[in-house]
Amino acid sequence: MGIRFVSIPAGEFMMGSAESPRELARAFPHADARRLAQLADEGPVHRVRITRAFWMGAHEVTVGQFRRFVEASGYVPESVADGTGAYGFSPSYSARQSEREDAFEGRSPRYSWQHTGFAQSDDHPVVNVTWNDAMAMARWLSRREGATYRLPTEAEWEYAARAGTRTRYPAGDAPDVLLASANTFDREASLRWPRWRQQTGPGSDGHPFTAPVGSYAPNAFGLYDMIGNAWEWCADWYGEDYYARSPVDDPPGPATGNARARRGGSWHTWPLYSRVAFRNWNTPQTRYVLVGFRLVREAPQGRT
Repeated sequence: MGIRFVSIPAGEFMMGSAESPRELARAFPHADARRLAQLADEGPVHRVRITRAFWMGAHEVTVGQFRRFVEASGYVPESVADGTGAYGFSPSYSARQSEREDAFEGRSPRYSWQHTGFAQSDDHPVVNVTWNDAMAMARWLSRREGATYRLPTEAEWEYAARAGTRTRYPAGDAPDVLLASANTFDREASLRWPRWRQQTGPGSDGHPFTAPVGSYAPNAFGLYDMIGNAWEWCADWYGEDYYARSPVDDPPGPATGNARARRGGSWHTWPLYSRVAFRNWNTPQTRYVLVGFRLVREAPQGRT
C-alpha cells in the first residue's frame, strides 16, 4: 500500500491531563464553561508502560492508499455499502439547517470517502471512513502480509503523539505552535464558519481543509499530523472513567462499550480540542468528514 512505518520504542509516560477547568479557561478564554467541565475524562494523570516496541504509520492513511486497498480487496466502505453516505462541505449549507447544528451537510449519499465537498488528492488523509472500514483494511493487510496490522490503542496513540513531551501539544503549550506543526481550525477556515471565529487558532496554516500528509513538522518520533488534519480512530472502546482503573502495562481500553475512541483533532478542530490529552469518541459506524485513521504494525517478538 506504500505506507511508511516508524519504529516506536517501548517506554513509559504519564498519560492524561491534570489541568483544571479554571486553568484551561485562562488559556482558552473563549471556551464555554460547560464544555470545559466535560473534560474530566482526561484524568487522572496516570503512569503507563508500553512494554513492546511497535511500528506506527508515519502518516495518516491516505486517499490513495485506501483506494488501493478497496480495489485490491473488493471491500465496499460503509458509506457506500449501506446507501446512506456520509458528511461533506457545501458552501450553501448552514449549520442552522440541522437539528444538531452540525457544521457539515449530511448524512447524504452524495458524500463518501471519495467525495467530501472539497478537493482531495491521493496524498491527502482519507476521511469519511468508519472504525469498521479501518479495521477491514488492517485485517486485509494482516492476511496479505502475514503480519499483524491494527489500530493503535489510546495509550499507544498518546505515547506516540507525546514523543517524550508533557506539553499541551507535541511542539509546546501555546496554540501558536500549531501553525508549523498541525493543520487545525485556523483563521482561513473560520471565514467559512464565522460563528466559531473566536475559537480559531492564531494565523493561517495554509490549508483551510485537509492538507497533504506530511505538510507540517513531525514530532520527535518522526510522526506527522498526530495533531490535526484528521481525527484518528483508536482500537479501544471509549470509557469515560477508564483512566481511574486502567492497568499500568499496555492498557487495552474497556472490555465493552458503545463508542470507539478517536484522538488527535482535525483540520476543523479548535486549539482547545487539539491538545494531546483530549479524548473523543463515536460509534463504530460513524463516517464523518473529519475522521480518518493511522495504522500500527506489530513488531515480531525480539525485533523492533
